[in-house]
Amino acid sequence: MLFQQKKDHNSFIINKGDAIFDEMCSNSFCELSMNKEDYRWKVASIDASIHSTIYTNIHEAKYIAFGVPIYTTAYTFEHDEIVFDDYFGKTTFPTIKVYDPGDYETWYDRNALEITKYLKETNEHIMVIKGIGTYVYDRDINNLVKRIAILENSCRLLSIKSSFK
Repeated sequence: MLFQQKKDHNSFIINKGDAIFDEMCSNSFCELSMNKEDYRWKVASIDASIHSTIYTNIHEAKYIAFGVPIYTTAYTFEHDEIVFDDYFGKTTFPTIKVYDPGDYETWYDRNALEITKYLKETNEHIMVIKGIGTYVYDRDINNLVKRIAILENSCRLLSIKSSFK
């Protein structure tokens, strides 16, 4: 899971591309300007342009997370939407549409604009992308983490439920 934080209107903090998530420390992050791509962009995560586009276009985004939660991502291969059956899933989310990125070969050329457009057009602050992972943004880091945990646990329960049929 990658977490980023917007510092102000012109900069944000993101993990470096070579960060090892079990060993994160202050040297694992870099601060990037949204107005100018300098040498720091070369050491930042490959998702930096996506996060910069989100921060530039969605002003209420203070924290962004991208991850590949196992149960959620696996669920996307067989479903076009996530319909929650558990209490926390139902009370936290409406049905979540699974976004189909189409051609995976051109995804990295299109992703920053498509992700930002989708997040702006929906009010859920979350995007589940088929076979790729999940983007979430929020103004509060605790709400962001809570939403990710509920989504993954709900998809895990849906997976377990399907094994009883």
